[in-house]
Amino acid sequence: MKHLIKAAVLFILATLIVAGCSDDGTSGGETQVEASDLVKKINKFIYTAMDDIYLWYDELPDIDYNYELDPEAYFNKLLYVDDKWSYITEDVEALEASFEGTEKTYGWSLAFGRFSNTGNIFAIVEYVYPETPASAAGIKRGDLLVLMNNADITDGNYTDLLYSDNMDVTLGVLTNDGIATDTTVTLSSSILTLNPVLTTNIVEHDGRKIGYIFYAQYISDFNSSLDNAFESLVSQGATDLVVDLRYNPGGTITAAKHLCSCIAPINVVDENSILVTYKWNNKYQDYFIDRQIMSQVEVYFDNQVPTKMGLNRVYFLTGPGTASASELSITGLKAYMNEVITVGDTTYGKYTASITLKPEDYYNDAYSEEIANWGLQPIVLRYANAAGVTDFKDGFAPDILVEDDLFATFPLGDKNDPLFKAAIEDITGTPVLAIKSAPKVPFEYKIFDRGFSRFDMNKREMLIEQVERPE
Repeated sequence: MKHLIKAAVLFILATLIVAGCSDDGTSGGETQVEASDLVKKINKFIYTAMDDIYLWYDELPDIDYNYELDPEAYFNKLLYVDDKWSYITEDVEALEASFEGTEKTYGWSLAFGRFSNTGNIFAIVEYVYPETPASAAGIKRGDLLVLMNNADITDGNYTDLLYSDNMDVTLGVLTNDGIATDTTVTLSSSILTLNPVLTTNIVEHDGRKIGYIFYAQYISDFNSSLDNAFESLVSQGATDLVVDLRYNPGGTITAAKHLCSCIAPINVVDENSILVTYKWNNKYQDYFIDRQIMSQVEVYFDNQVPTKMGLNRVYFLTGPGTASASELSITGLKAYMNEVITVGDTTYGKYTASITLKPEDYYNDAYSEEIANWGLQPIVLRYANAAGVTDFKDGFAPDILVEDDLFATFPLGDKNDPLFKAAIEDITGTPVLAIKSAPKVPFEYKIFDRGFSRFDMNKREMLIEQVERPE
């Protein structure tokens, strides 16, 4: 009997780590302590799922899970040498909610910097969702955060700016001598469902009407927001398109299909051409091919999207936060369009996929109920565009290199924003005259991290609603 895994396939980068492993339930000749019955159940679920659908299932080390006391550590021991992106969680419901755009959040995305002379940490706001605690406090793109709860921001606490329930945060002001403290605001995080289409507008420059869309995450429940954005651009006579993905970590395959189908040449979309192909482990790949279940190995453009721009040229604004579904959109369109031009910095580099699995996918309710909060995201496939491009582990280098200088920010979609400005100038061949010069930063610093959610690492994914399992 055929079964469906009610789960989400998630696109992820394969980069290198080496995971330790043991051969049996002994270590150095000494017998290890046997795990509790509960831990054995969790470990059995882990092994069953990995042995079934993991891309490298045939490389699993021979480890007796009865003697593995820490399920997370056991899971990590099973990972293939090229895999650092498979994931295990004890809060699978919160993870799935995050993929759907529901977060407990302040509503800001932050870049974290370190002062070279002191090692202290500051944060710069990349963007703020409207109608969130951060926006209600008047916080905007480019604002500096220098103190948290009247204390320094450190390596040990900086992620509290993303994960905590409430805090006092002190803003900073750039001066000739450094950063001075300014006002302090009190924030409480809220559980919110966030529309990822933050900004849509038209900039007219040198006879061109250049459409702009800022897209924060690929969430299929908000495909209608993409429709509204494209309909607005077309109704205003947009001649060109710039899609801002510089902070977009990825999301659902249906959203990626939707976006690409709104952009690509009309004939490509109308013919339901192949956007990307999948390569599973040999069990799953053979099963799908033998039964001609091509929807599990090929992703097609969607000719039912309501607005088709039918372009032969598109610009994407990119950076290190551009991952997964964002990169799939870029490489998928490159196989069909004359010009897919990237502006900004090199993308993250994710061309593999994982699937969210729960105990209920393998066991009956009586067995799985006790461990129902656990979930896995093992790598299950890699993808390639219609021209066969895959394995871009180093990401996509920009066609036009531009620094995303957060000390000299403009609102997203403003023609003076350095990345958008470079795209406009390339489209028109005419300079955009700067209305202000970039401030001189009187200290050395390094941006070392960025984020929006505690699930950021797992959002660099691509979700597919169902996967059919071999009998």
